[in-house]
Amino acid sequence: MFETLVGKPVFNLLTFIYAYLPGHNFGFAIILFTLVIRFLLWPLLKKQLHSTKAIRGLQPELKRIKKETKGDRAKESKLTMELYKERGVNPFSSIGTAILQLPVLFALFHGITKIVKDPGAVVSYSYGFIQNAPFMQQLASGAKSLDLTLFGLVDLTKKPFDGSLSNLGTAKFYIPGIIIVVLSAVVQFYASRMLMITDKDARSLRKILKEASGGKEADQAEVNAATMRNMQYLIPVMILVTSINFAGALGLYWLVSGFVQYLQQRSILGQDEKELTATVVSPTGESFTAEVIAPPTAKKNQPAKKSGKRKKRR
Repeated sequence: MFETLVGKPVFNLLTFIYAYLPGHNFGFAIILFTLVIRFLLWPLLKKQLHSTKAIRGLQPELKRIKKETKGDRAKESKLTMELYKERGVNPFSSIGTAILQLPVLFALFHGITKIVKDPGAVVSYSYGFIQNAPFMQQLASGAKSLDLTLFGLVDLTKKPFDGSLSNLGTAKFYIPGIIIVVLSAVVQFYASRMLMITDKDARSLRKILKEASGGKEADQAEVNAATMRNMQYLIPVMILVTSINFAGALGLYWLVSGFVQYLQQRSILGQDEKELTATVVSPTGESFTAEVIAPPTAKKNQPAKKSGKRKKRR
């Protein structure tokens, strides 16, 4: 079912772009493929980022709730969820974007593996209307050959690291592939860091757990926040470990996807606050601006307007 509903459509989207792309460069096809996927996810991502920024604006109220409840976890959780509901904010909106990207990633992983093992799968595994494309017919007849590189500079079928850590002497390193993988991890780190809510009073997960081991009850909300901060390091490491021992095409996808994600986040999180608050409304349709928008700074030395009519001179 996964192969029919996700795997083959994703593979054919890539081969469709490859078949009709001028020059028929596989690396450029992956770049365009990634842009299409990010474009399709844009509405969901935009909603997620609006919620993220709205939650940042609610931090003073969340701290007030924490202070007023005085360690009553159940009451704190209830008041927090009521605040989110009142402001029309969904704290779990980022999960939907991540869930939608995972099947695409698995399908791409499977499709690239298929092409690396059997280049002929570009034609044989494509839908009929793609196989009828002039370039695909030339590939099938042997008149044309596959260009599985990035503009002729990087072989996307090679692994950046081919070997085992226990025996580095026999391992093979493909420097262009390693550069792509490292850049993809760096870009993802900055993209993840941008979503983190900064708090100068926040404690590290290690310190929280150390106090908990000494008998002090840990604040679950604080533990969750500390765990999320650690995710900004965990996700890039996962990308690095996953991509470095796989064909360079996957690293290129991560690099382009992370870079576009960074630009999209910067666009939304840095846009005008007034536009943001138009999307943060309560279920009844009432918008809330006081907590999300900083009040405009009063102009200094601005004379007060005189009221009343001017008196007539005698």
